[in-house]
Amino acid sequence: MNIADVLASYPVDEAWQRELYEWFHRNPELSMREENTHARILEELQRFDCEVVAPIGGYGICAVFRNGEGPTVLFRADFDGLPVEEATGVEYAAATGTMHACGHDIHTTALISACDVLDRAREAWSGTFIALFQPGEETAEGAAAMVADDLTSRVPQPEVCLGQHVMPGRAGTVMSKPGPQFAACDSIRIRIPGRSAHGSMPHAAIDPTFTAAMIIARLQGIVGREVNPADFSVVTVASMHAGTTNNIIPGHAELVLNCRFYSDATKAKVYAAIERVVRAEVAASGCEEEPAIEFFAHGELLTNDERSFATVRAAFDEAFGEESIIAEPTTVSEDFPALPAAFGVPYCFWLVGCTPREQWDAAVAADRVTEDIPVNHMPTFLPEYEPTIAAATGAAAASVLAYLGASESN
Repeated sequence: MNIADVLASYPVDEAWQRELYEWFHRNPELSMREENTHARILEELQRFDCEVVAPIGGYGICAVFRNGEGPTVLFRADFDGLPVEEATGVEYAAATGTMHACGHDIHTTALISACDVLDRAREAWSGTFIALFQPGEETAEGAAAMVADDLTSRVPQPEVCLGQHVMPGRAGTVMSKPGPQFAACDSIRIRIPGRSAHGSMPHAAIDPTFTAAMIIARLQGIVGREVNPADFSVVTVASMHAGTTNNIIPGHAELVLNCRFYSDATKAKVYAAIERVVRAEVAASGCEEEPAIEFFAHGELLTNDERSFATVRAAFDEAFGEESIIAEPTTVSEDFPALPAAFGVPYCFWLVGCTPREQWDAAVAADRVTEDIPVNHMPTFLPEYEPTIAAATGAAAASVLAYLGASESN
């Protein structure tokens, strides 16, 4: 039985799936606080013949489906929400100031649905399937927390890790590519020292606000003048804070940067330049105290293994035909790579288009995709349900089946 036949022969109960999705969408929870989401996932997993390993790293869950001899494949879905006030207007919208504005409700529903398919289609595959449900992706805490909580010794060793993310694109398309898919990222907190004085006596101060302004100006030249134009790089000054009142020059200022790259070599070059600029401008301002530079919210470069991509892409082409397309690299970031890194295995991670089809087609025709299409983390972000959930469920099941036995040659 080939992959397309398996998907056609074991359809998901649409009423159950829709109720599950709407429950997740209506009840988002912030990163590492996903108690009710955790409980609902555990409740759903009781329907299947699997071993449940939980909790892992807070609210993390693994469901292990054993089905005889064969490879072991791990598929991950994340399930935390964002501190965003929903503005979609749907009847199942969240009303808590927290929102599934990044599509993690689709991710979780799709993986539970894939569990349903694979649990009923055991004659079509052989081996071990691990469904990993991860908390805290939005804060880049969850994958690391699961690894730190002995994930690798609590579940079987996989040969490959798989995952997906809904993104702007025509709903129902499955978009994959080899090599870099999501950017490496870090946030950087910089404390700029100075010397406080009354606002009427600037000569008695070392003004950290002025130093911060000089640093901001110089940072813009790093990407524009030190990075090869062929190498992607972003250095964003996300926040600047100094002072608390109107007539006092503050004693320090703080900048927070967000940086993204597709190359670790470019990243190293840019980070060295940032440190050079910061230290030089502080020294130029006459301050003998050193600045403090702190890295946080780290995300590894997400770059797909060529062989894993080839295996997964063949399954997508079989299952989705013309809806299986080449992805473009995106500048967002993910903590997913921490999982395959912990196991020391390759991975493949792809995108599922979720923009309502009519809206996408109109925006493409008018060359207004950037202007007219809601993107992840916006209060109006809402996947077109039917084509998106069908593609996400099918892609999850098809990718696992590609390793566990179902193929056109079977």
